Amino acid sequence: MDLERQQDVLRLTVGRDCEYTTVSDAVRFALTCPERPVVIHVRPGVYYEKPEVRRGDMTIEGEGAESTVITYDDYANAIMPDGEKRGTFRSYTLLVTGSHVRLRDLTVENSAGPREGSGQCVALYAEGDDIVVERCRLIGAQDTLFTGPLPPREIEKNGFRGPTQYAPRVNGRQYYFDTYICGTVDFIFGSATAYFKNCTVHSILRPGYVTAASTPQGQKYGYVFESCRFTGDVPPGTVYLGRPWREYAKTVILRSWLGEHIRPEKWHDWNKEAAHTCAFYAEYENYGPGAAGAGVPWAHTLTEKEAEEYTLEKIGYPETWDGRF
Repeated sequence: MDLERQQDVLRLTVGRDCEYTTVSDAVRFALTCPERPVVIHVRPGVYYEKPEVRRGDMTIEGEGAESTVITYDDYANAIMPDGEKRGTFRSYTLLVTGSHVRLRDLTVENSAGPREGSGQCVALYAEGDDIVVERCRLIGAQDTLFTGPLPPREIEKNGFRGPTQYAPRVNGRQYYFDTYICGTVDFIFGSATAYFKNCTVHSILRPGYVTAASTPQGQKYGYVFESCRFTGDVPPGTVYLGRPWREYAKTVILRSWLGEHIRPEKWHDWNKEAAHTCAFYAEYENYGPGAAGAGVPWAHTLTEKEAEEYTLEKIGYPETWDGRF
């Protein structure tokens, strides 16, 4: 950003003794200044709320993921006033539907996760181009992180009910750096091109699946994990690295440590026979006790030359980029 643009940044502070006592209040004010980039600084504390970032050019930064926490407890199986279930895509704690958004040094938590019968409980609903999450914690259980957009069509009636149900499907880039993400079943899911680097991906509570990509047909990249750690508090050999939410799912894991909780098969087809030829699941130079499994015959082991195609720069971010205003 040039000097003139830097001087035009609107800077807001959230805290108990500040003008804005909730993140939501600061975000709502930012919506009144759509022409200016915004940096919202959140002081340490636990903020029980459900902020909705419906614009771009915004940074929300805390003072450390351990000390700055945004939390809420909506869940998919909750019954709404109209008698319908809330559903997955209205259960989020933090909604981001803008481009060029940064989340930094904070926790986004859906605390409904361990509740019996809660179903899906999204912590971060992220949809847009150039969304960057760094040094954060994303905490939930089933469906913790949704990397939008939605697939083109729903399978179950009203299955996509939520903030972008009728929005155009724009497949953007998302970058997660040095971030902790935990969950049980399909806890990283969606259609975006999403690059995860130096992240800890932690399976909790019970056997499950780490990813459920819904990469659109023809999109070059889906999920890429580079130099990450896949850890777990679950029995050995009980967690799959991924299964296809849609048949053309793409997930590639490179130079990452896989714990003993990873199943030897590594990938599941979700009973979609077409995924055996349409989906693309691949590894390169992974290590750790969970890396020794043979995998499924329809997955891939990349060559060195093939692995060179899965860099941050290749998906659209220059190597010198730092993600900051």
